[in-house]
Amino acid sequence: MAPWKSTTDQSRFIRRYAEAMDSGDVAIFAGAGLSRAAGYVDWRSLLRDIATELKLDIDRETDLIAIAQYHLNEKRHRGRLNQAIVEELAGSATPTRTHRILARLPISTAWTTNYDQLLERSFDDAGKIVDVKLSQENLAHTKRGRDVVLYKMHGCVTQPHEAVVTKDDYEQYEKRRPLFVESLKGDLIAKTFLFIGFSFTDPNIDYILSRVRVLLGANVREHFCLMRMPEPPARMIGRKKAEYEYEQRKTTLRQADLMRFGIETVWIDDYSQVEPVLSALSSFIHRKAVFVSGVAHDPAPLGRARLDDLAREIGARLIGEGYNLVSGFGLGLGEQCVIGALRALYGIPKGADLERLVVRPFPRATKANQAEQNTRHREDLIARSGVIVVMAGNREQPGGTEISPGVLEEVDIALREGKRVIPIGATGHAARRVWENAVANPERYLPGLKASKELTLLGDSKAPNDQLISALFGLLGKTDKAARS
Repeated sequence: MAPWKSTTDQSRFIRRYAEAMDSGDVAIFAGAGLSRAAGYVDWRSLLRDIATELKLDIDRETDLIAIAQYHLNEKRHRGRLNQAIVEELAGSATPTRTHRILARLPISTAWTTNYDQLLERSFDDAGKIVDVKLSQENLAHTKRGRDVVLYKMHGCVTQPHEAVVTKDDYEQYEKRRPLFVESLKGDLIAKTFLFIGFSFTDPNIDYILSRVRVLLGANVREHFCLMRMPEPPARMIGRKKAEYEYEQRKTTLRQADLMRFGIETVWIDDYSQVEPVLSALSSFIHRKAVFVSGVAHDPAPLGRARLDDLAREIGARLIGEGYNLVSGFGLGLGEQCVIGALRALYGIPKGADLERLVVRPFPRATKANQAEQNTRHREDLIARSGVIVVMAGNREQPGGTEISPGVLEEVDIALREGKRVIPIGATGHAARRVWENAVANPERYLPGLKASKELTLLGDSKAPNDQLISALFGLLGKTDKAARS
């Protein structure tokens, strides 16, 4: 399969949404499509058995909310509906990589119509404190230290009796949950939304978008949605061709209609492209964040004094040149980088240093899950970064030292996530091995960059520190320029 490459429209979306994110004025709205990718059922599957009880064919129905209402009309209670929600959505489905990417973006506001708990779990896994809003009463309280507010406007699997399911629920929504309506209106006016996994067939959302448009007229805020193009049939003939052309026409009309509300469609060929689009967005947003990977029980070949000086200077220079430092506080190197960064931050006006230095020491865990915890921690650190710099990389063993498997794992994660990797081979050990691989295959480690001159210098342990730093920041500059082009 050919590697994914962003279209012009996708690249434009990434830049514009990132600009809004820099101002802190963004939000996401997750629909059922996001949960379906994790293995949960969609609305049609959720109501299939109920439709069968009504002697209706769910695959022929378009108004699924009506199916739920018909069931309520016949039974006079919603016990079966509540049970269906619990049975289908209370399982332990694992958040997808798309969930994990979203959770690590610098977003403080999220909305969803989904009943499941995948988003809460994803934010929690990313180390964020999430303030979940399930009821009007929740809106009056603020969770201390929260990182993100999650509005579950249609309820949650934990309270199925309160879930918005039937026509009655939708028709009385504004009366029963007016504060949710007003909160969403306010966010739609003040924030740039990204709608993901959303079909725009929800009557509540349609009503709220309409109210915002009426209030603001042509001055609605810019929003985005990821939407899949209709899939062409294998053989473009007869009825299949006609159905495909019909879906194309309907999709085009929907795109034009969404523009009334300021929602710009970002086309994808297949739902599998959601992940790389969001990954590219994450990389662009974090392009100025540099994760320094390395531990150094043995400081050879540079020696302790020179290696420490190099690490401190890298930390200070990163801050001084507008980069952010991400560190796991690795033994013998991480603390030196952090010291250099802190010294540079000391001269920055108060308030301008927020998020410039991200230090996440590795958590303590039991031996049974230590490896798993470390991997998740590494993934989180690298997800917050655009570039990884590799230094030294060795650990103590009985009778000597060995190349650090943790540093090599960090490089593997970075490559898998599409991050550029800059190894300072002159510092030896794991960094030397990675440097040799980068020289042999520069396009894998530093794609799209002319890096041979800098790489050669970074592998020379006899080169003075100032030359190593000059080569490193030359590549960082090229990386930043490539991200902007």
